[in-house]
Amino acid sequence: MSTESLYNAYRKPLFSLAYRMMGSVMDAEDVVQEAFLAYDQLPDPAAIRNERAFLYKIVTNRCLDLLRSSAHRRELYVGPWLPEPLVDPGLPDDDPSTAYLRRESISTAYLLLLQQLNAVERAVFLLREIFDYSYDEIADMIGKSSANCRQIFHRARKSVRFEPDQTPSNSVAEEKVKEFVQSLLQGNTGKMLELVSENVAFYSDGGGKVRAAQIPVIGSEPVVRLHLNLLKMYEGKFKYMFLTVNGLPGIRIDVGDTRFVYSFDIRDERIRTIYAVANPDKLKHV
Repeated sequence: MSTESLYNAYRKPLFSLAYRMMGSVMDAEDVVQEAFLAYDQLPDPAAIRNERAFLYKIVTNRCLDLLRSSAHRRELYVGPWLPEPLVDPGLPDDDPSTAYLRRESISTAYLLLLQQLNAVERAVFLLREIFDYSYDEIADMIGKSSANCRQIFHRARKSVRFEPDQTPSNSVAEEKVKEFVQSLLQGNTGKMLELVSENVAFYSDGGGKVRAAQIPVIGSEPVVRLHLNLLKMYEGKFKYMFLTVNGLPGIRIDVGDTRFVYSFDIRDERIRTIYAVANPDKLKHV
């Protein structure tokens, strides 16, 4: 198969893997490009019996290398770290992740669950759970035994406690997000408190480059009060639009030269977590 044909067939699924591994849109795009470049530079591409497995192996190992090299920078990160928002991802119908609740498995909440795993655990978990590779195939990709990969997967699965049944439909989630925005604009504190859970958490990622809360804000009243105060501070100075963020309804807010991309975790029809990315380095693709 030609490199162009392989690119058309596997670019988006490979990006899907790399993005879940690293939480970075730009790094994921670079890794996928590198994988196809490496394939194109092989002295004898015809000798590769399974092009798909070869490409996944390159992407997986490149992601592992990048995660190891960035571990120290992550430790020094200012404030909460959030993944780069994936706006209107448009994953294809043939993406393997359709077998595993596609929109939920790229949600901000899910990506943060994956961050609890170390790099190797994350690779094994994703390759098995999302992309349905066998333990033997995964072992070949990451250089470990099949039995070890099986153990790593089961350990990782216990850590990633995901409850997709509690995730509302897109229409319900969109309704809740729009109600939250409208009640905020109207200054309707009572309605806002109804829309969020009692222990709602607000995470703001400015990366030390723009003004943002450096610790999570927890609780319905503090979160609501914070947003009402921000609205008063920037009244008449902002514009917003609704859009899809990480497969779910979200918001983009522009305040002068600063941009915020909001995503939400909604459970039992109430907003449980609000995520706001403002670090400009994470929004260059938006």
